[in-house]
Amino acid sequence: MIVGVPKEIKAQENRVGLVPGGVKQLTTHGHTVFVQRGAGLGSGVLDEAYERAGAVLLETAAEVWARADMIVKVKEPIPSEYGYFREGLIIYTYLHLAAVPELGHELVRKRVTGIAYETIEDRHGLLPLLKPMSEIAGKMSVQVGAHCLEKHQGGMGLLLGGVPGTKPGHVVILGGGTVGTNAAKIAVGMGARVTIVDKNLDRLTYLDDVFLGRAMTLHSNPETIEHAALQADLLVGAVLVTGARAPKLVSEELVRRMKPGSVVVDVSVDQGGCIETCRPTTHEHPTYFVGDVLHYCVANMPGAVARTSTFALTNATTAFALKLADLGVRAASASDPGLRLGINTMGGHCTHAAVAEAIGLPYVAPEAA
Repeated sequence: MIVGVPKEIKAQENRVGLVPGGVKQLTTHGHTVFVQRGAGLGSGVLDEAYERAGAVLLETAAEVWARADMIVKVKEPIPSEYGYFREGLIIYTYLHLAAVPELGHELVRKRVTGIAYETIEDRHGLLPLLKPMSEIAGKMSVQVGAHCLEKHQGGMGLLLGGVPGTKPGHVVILGGGTVGTNAAKIAVGMGARVTIVDKNLDRLTYLDDVFLGRAMTLHSNPETIEHAALQADLLVGAVLVTGARAPKLVSEELVRRMKPGSVVVDVSVDQGGCIETCRPTTHEHPTYFVGDVLHYCVANMPGAVARTSTFALTNATTAFALKLADLGVRAASASDPGLRLGINTMGGHCTHAAVAEAIGLPYVAPEAA
């Protein structure tokens, strides 16, 4: 198979789809890898390292897209890349189609096979390709939230951990999964008061054991969410429904009643966001106000720590890329039910049930597409 790695062009996205170690695995298996010149520089990976691993460097993204059977990326294609789509092309990346239905419709129209990192599951029903970025985004959510709470950033001028004789800040985290757990680790480590809200009682029991009383756990319902949000200095949205849009747990009316100068960081914004007032922002213009509440809703937060993110991501994604290249999509998905769940579009159809519902297309099973 011919595998292509173009440079990411989303604003301030410095990650890259493959590192030289992944290239070496593919070329050792007899595959050809084209890498756009400079694709890895944002992650500190030089062109020479790709060449030593056996990649062929091409000058332009157009060349990479045109010559590849499978494109390996990090972020979903943006409209300026839609022109590269063609029938039979495989795109292996984060797609998050529930938040960008027009991309899903375009992949279907062009009969592109879209394989989404975020819906591939392991044998335990977990999301191994989403996990490393969720870990990073969770940790970053409190890091950037603490920064936004500084007065000159528009926040209330609060140090999350406080100092002796002052109250620490209160971090409320909606969702106790990978994002929420990692957010809580950082918040607890900074000395903040932490509340985690989740609807899964088994998960709340686990978190209560893990944090040994250093984080309060609350069962999720409208009343507890309202009470927690009104107390929050920093509200972190960390809710995920695989393949689907995130549920809106916090209304605009509730946001406008939050403390003046409080901060919202919605990590689930790439799936539509779990806070009604959230809309995607970029690293260039990351924040905005709704009422007196500062919002940080960057849809590719891990792109800011590209070197860590790239290696963490490719540690997880490369094995599936190799399986796809060795076997092809149909045989690879037949041999791995978790990989089958990653196929969001194929043969002019939407092939993931939750995604199909979210973007308003009929669902067709991958083997029937």
